[in-house]
Parts: sequence; structure tokens; C-alpha cells
Amino acid sequence: MTHPIHTTSSKRILWISVITLLIALSIRTFVFQLYTIPTSSMAPTLIIGDYMVVSKYAYGYGSVGTFGFLSIAGRFGGHPPQRGDIIVFINPVDGIRYIKRLVGLPGDRIQMLRSELYINDAPVRRERLDTPLAFPGDDEPSDDIVDYIEYLPDHPPHIVRLIRQLEDEETVNNTSEMTVPPHQYFFMGDNRDNSSDSRLSTVGFVPEENLVGKAEFLFFSLDKNASFWNVADWPWAVRRQRLFMTIN
Repeated sequence: MTHPIHTTSSKRILWISVITLLIALSIRTFVFQLYTIPTSSMAPTLIIGDYMVVSKYAYGYGSVGTFGFLSIAGRFGGHPPQRGDIIVFINPVDGIRYIKRLVGLPGDRIQMLRSELYINDAPVRRERLDTPLAFPGDDEPSDDIVDYIEYLPDHPPHIVRLIRQLEDEETVNNTSEMTVPPHQYFFMGDNRDNSSDSRLSTVGFVPEENLVGKAEFLFFSLDKNASFWNVADWPWAVRRQRLFMTIN
């Protein structure tokens, strides 16, 4: 004996499952995506153990940044990124997703001199903090660390971090002038001496089609020594002061 109602119910469950999966994939591809911070290259703005929401529609959609397997120049929809935005992008050299701060727009001339950032021949204003920022549950910054408030043009101030003894050395903090090509961008990590970014040939300028999305806010944050999957650690490992914090 057959049971048509059971067959119909099974088909309905299958279709609901397929539709749910398609909706979830569409949201992940076109709307929002969740990322975690695995390195300290954006410290102290973003630190190891932060979990953030990235809006993939903010700048429209580019072939590489949206789908990852196409290579068509340009973007469609959205609006151009603004200087100072924190953006997830696909490194054009190794294909890995990075998160950095947008410093140089197309046509800008960028240079680092003695750890100071210059944009179009003008030094970007900065103010040194008396002590570097520290976060409960993490290691205290060493005596070699110094934090500055940096004021990018037309963007709210943010914190950048430097290693004191490297300021006058021939490092990424002393560069030649670099002109950003059309339809490309120049990115830097806020942790200036611990960041692979556009100052290096391992990243370089980033084409607009490689932009993935804008970092919007933190939805969760754990002590870097805690495991997300070990819920028993959460009561003392969660950084409560960082929950749902807007990313600037």
C-alpha cells in the first residue's frame, strides 16, 4: 500500500530545505557575511577574537570580490568606497581575503616618511596617546608599542599603532611615493609595523572588482586564547565592552 500524503510531505520538506539553503547562500553572497579576525594587523581597532558583520552590498558587486571565480573589470551597483573605510578585499596577488583600512583613492599620491603617512604631499595629522590601548583578557602592549590618533581627510579619527624602534628604519614606514592607478585602491593596516598591505609587493594596489564589502560592526568578541566552540569559556572570555560595537 502506498501513502501519497507521506510522499507529498517529503517533497515539501525537500523543497523547503532547498529554498532555505538558496536564501542563506544568497544572503551570504549578496547581502551580509560574517568574518573573524585571525591576526593583529588591524590592532587596536580590530583584534584577534573579534567577529564582525560585513555588508557586501555597500559598494555594489565586483566579479572577483563577489563570486571569486570571475575576472571582469569594474563594479555594478552601490557607491564608491570612502577614504578611511575598513574593507574586506581579495588580495590580487595570492587570492586570500584581507581586511584593511582604505587610505588611498584613485589618483592619490601616498608615501610613508619616518612612520608618518603623507597623502598628496600633506602629512596626515596625528596625536600620540600617553599609553597604548589595552583590552581585558589580552596581553598588555609592550613598552615598544606607541598608539596615535590619526585624522584621515574627511573621516572620523581612528587609532594606529607603531613599534617605536622601527620609526626611523628603512621599513614600510619609509617608502617612495606611490600613485594610486584609476579604479584601484591603496590599503594599510592600523597596526602599521605588523601588516602586509599595499606598501608591499605581496599586496600592492587593489582593483575595485576585488572589494568584498565594508566592515560594519562587531557582533561578538572573545579573548584570543578562548575557543568560539567551547561555550563553557564564554562567561569569562567574552569581551562584553566590544559586543555590537560600530567599526570605525
